[in-house]
Amino acid sequence: MSRFWSPVVQALTPYVPGEQPQMQRLIKLNTNESPYGPSPKALAAISSQTTDDLRLYPDPEGVSLKQAIAKLHGLNPNQVFLGNGSDEVLAHVFAGLLKQNKPVQFPDITYSFYPVYCKLFEIDYKTIPLGSNFEINILDYAAPNGGIIFPNPNAPTGRSIPRTEIEKLLAANKDSVVVIDEAYVDYGTESCALLLRGNACPENLLVVHTLSKSRALAGLRVGFALGHPDLIESLERVKNSFNSYPLGRLAQAGAIAAIEDQAHLEESSAKVIKTRLALVGRLSTLGFDTLPSTANFIFTRHPKHAGAKLYQALRDRGIIVRHFKSPRIEEFLRITIGTDEQSGELVAALKEILA
Repeated sequence: MSRFWSPVVQALTPYVPGEQPQMQRLIKLNTNESPYGPSPKALAAISSQTTDDLRLYPDPEGVSLKQAIAKLHGLNPNQVFLGNGSDEVLAHVFAGLLKQNKPVQFPDITYSFYPVYCKLFEIDYKTIPLGSNFEINILDYAAPNGGIIFPNPNAPTGRSIPRTEIEKLLAANKDSVVVIDEAYVDYGTESCALLLRGNACPENLLVVHTLSKSRALAGLRVGFALGHPDLIESLERVKNSFNSYPLGRLAQAGAIAAIEDQAHLEESSAKVIKTRLALVGRLSTLGFDTLPSTANFIFTRHPKHAGAKLYQALRDRGIIVRHFKSPRIEEFLRITIGTDEQSGELVAALKEILA
């Protein structure tokens, strides 16, 4: 600890991302990356930008990308905010919208970056326990708050709630912002983006998306938020006080092409959903208890085997999954849905371990 660190930095416990191991032979099922490549149109668009124009700054407003996103979701461009990955978008959300006089609320088991942002920006927060089956119950979010945020589907559980429940949550919290983090929405969850269309757009709903998962562009770092123009203006003010050029030329070009190639998104997402259903069934025959998932990962445990030991045994066989040493979930493994071949090798390894 340096004597030059600020008190805020001294008190921080940073978010720890999924491991990126450098093993020779590896089945990597720990960071929820897509097992399939990006849209070929996105790759071509990125390649087209490797010209002498890279000496010039990119469009600071990302006008063309905002227009593409708005068109896809039936919104206006002034309802779209862009960021360098959804994590940067979320950072601006916490700084610009969730730093209020009352505590922000989010589940006790959820994306672990939320409490990190609260500590970084010195935001008071309150965690709301998930139900006995690890579900989000909107009735638990009845207390006065400075905002509500959670992923739908939730991470790391993979469980989702229907859009009608979120509409009830919005109606019950008209004086605070409700942020729905839809990083995994394309794998079977109802998006709240359509609630933002037209004159009925709620003033207090913000929906956050990423191109890292279903659009397979985790290496490009593009995220965005959708919401009422007043909320978007708040984020723009924060962005332009922090980094007025968040997305480079390559990122903007690739993101536009990916957004416009909806067929590729639907095809790859359907493959993941099919593999997920098959994997859950095969794990069930081995005695695993898996939570219902509408994400590109599952959350599963075996009643007779410790999660930490299963994690290590898989790792010893070159299969990397995610294990959390947190109360209530220390016996679970979070397993990214890979290809059918990768799922087969995972199941074969688990059979060997359980035997």
